[in-house]
Amino acid sequence: MLLALPAGAPQAAGSLKLSTWNLDWLTARAQGDAALPADVTPRTPAELDRLAQYARRLAPDIVALEEIDTAALAARLFPAPAYHIIISGDQVVQKVALAIRSGLSVERHPDVTALDVYPPDAPRHLRSGLDLSIGTGPDRLRLLVIHLKAGCRDSGPRERKPACLTLLRQMAVIQDWILERQDEGEAFAVLGDFNRLLAPDDPALRMLAENGPLTLATAGHASPCGQGSYFIDHIILGGAARGWLQPDSLRVMLYRADGPSARLSDHCPVSVRLALP
Repeated sequence: MLLALPAGAPQAAGSLKLSTWNLDWLTARAQGDAALPADVTPRTPAELDRLAQYARRLAPDIVALEEIDTAALAARLFPAPAYHIIISGDQVVQKVALAIRSGLSVERHPDVTALDVYPPDAPRHLRSGLDLSIGTGPDRLRLLVIHLKAGCRDSGPRERKPACLTLLRQMAVIQDWILERQDEGEAFAVLGDFNRLLAPDDPALRMLAENGPLTLATAGHASPCGQGSYFIDHIILGGAARGWLQPDSLRVMLYRADGPSARLSDHCPVSVRLALP
């Protein structure tokens, strides 16, 4: 499906700011809803206003959003006409979405539902991937937005923990998606919440890179968000997009110490800049 988005504020010529932001159970459902953990409550209007302020400060051209329930909530942070919202078709609360600056052409591909590796009769389900292409020329970029299974941040290749086995099955799905992009000669990015401390020597990343080199934008860096822990939110580039990454462009937007950061998100937005051809 090709979407012709209305013209809006353009990105800097030849530059694209690509971000990912986990919004920590952003939902309008009432506390006690059967789909929510008992300790999850909707944000107050004031808290949504603060999130929207940070969204304006982030000012991405494209931002992957995780743990967001509706397109309306995404548009509350990234409103029209400046942005267009595309959200996965999942029935889960923690969907993935993209906010895309108006003026960028977008083609939506079918959601990568294979990332829900649980059986159809499972009591809970995992999140699909959101698959889109941005642009129409030599700077066309294929994107896969993901939010993977939690509980396996660091493990060896022989780890038998159930969460790790599930994550590795999801990684195999992403590996297949990457192979298709490489076979088609596409520039691509996989971004979102991997729930994994990826590094060049990590077996999960090595699995993804078996068919061709990848660039992990967060490699070798600790995040200033969360007391300097390593990243679980990542941006991985492949194909021609590896050469588009602007050196030293990795940024993490922090919340102000005097604000109610616990009611904003437990993740900070992560961004890079791409120099388009």
